[in-house]
Amino acid sequence: MKKIATVDAVGHVLCHDITRIVKDVVKDAAFRKGHVVTEEDIPLLLSLGKDHLYVWEKNENMYHENEAAEILYEICRNENMHPTPVKEGKIELIADCDGLFRIDVERLDAINELEDIMIASRHTNYAVHKGDKLIGTRVIPLIIEKEKMARAKEVAGNKPLAELLPYKNIRCGIVTTGSEVFYGRIQDTFTPVIEGKLAAYGIGVSGHITVNDDQEKITAAILKLKEDGADMIVCTGGMSVDPDDLTPSSIRATGARVVTYGAPVLPGAMFLLAYMEDGTPIMGLPGCVMYAKATVFDLVLPRVAAGVEITKKDIARMGNGGLCLGCKECHYPACGFGKGV
Repeated sequence: MKKIATVDAVGHVLCHDITRIVKDVVKDAAFRKGHVVTEEDIPLLLSLGKDHLYVWEKNENMYHENEAAEILYEICRNENMHPTPVKEGKIELIADCDGLFRIDVERLDAINELEDIMIASRHTNYAVHKGDKLIGTRVIPLIIEKEKMARAKEVAGNKPLAELLPYKNIRCGIVTTGSEVFYGRIQDTFTPVIEGKLAAYGIGVSGHITVNDDQEKITAAILKLKEDGADMIVCTGGMSVDPDDLTPSSIRATGARVVTYGAPVLPGAMFLLAYMEDGTPIMGLPGCVMYAKATVFDLVLPRVAAGVEITKKDIARMGNGGLCLGCKECHYPACGFGKGV
């Protein structure tokens, strides 16, 4: 770049966008990169506080900010996302579908530790909708050394930094446990909550069985739902450590591999996750899911809906951000709950 007085800039090519900001009226580029300055432009440029301008002098060892943003976009991009046009050295990635957004946090951190480079993203494992912003990229200076961008590509490696996984077309079986519901002593208010949460991810209910507090019957209900084609199974009730609460032992009796009984999340500590031999997930849901706006189920369900297998380590990481503050007016997911994972 070469710095020259604005009054002497007629005929020169701008090497960066120049923004015009009028409070509550406009914030946009008054002049774009590549614009050839005319005599008529000078008064407006001066009114924008531009007594000097930077015009482009091509240097084979440097990238312009727009060129650098394209490189950062290439580092991030994956299927089911598209870029915005480069503007003021920035490119954003936009979701092409509903799904689970994930980003490699370790590689993201490593890139952001590099000088003069930034990538900002949504939290990993975040449920997004078509049209949502996912990532923003840019470099800090107007021009940047090609060597720095090469380093960013080296740190990123050959695998895209982010991914957007569409939700699978799956069906869920529901097992309601508890003698009080089975014998009609109280109304089942749990199942409608589950059905509503499933519907948000396009998950239909393939079957619903209500049983009393009997381990053999609970186990048989799970296996029956699986036989009838359920792609996932949730069990409600009977998840505490009381002797009469038999759901955890009933899930184990199916032969499923238990990933965890217990999660570092409040509400939702008594959550159980298991997988059958073919990968079908079984979840034991604590009572808080019935009445709390956001629980461990809300953190796990988007991953299950996207077909992601959840590990013990994934559950352990939920402790960072896993404490719901119980706000008087719940704003989940626009809050910190679950955002450390």
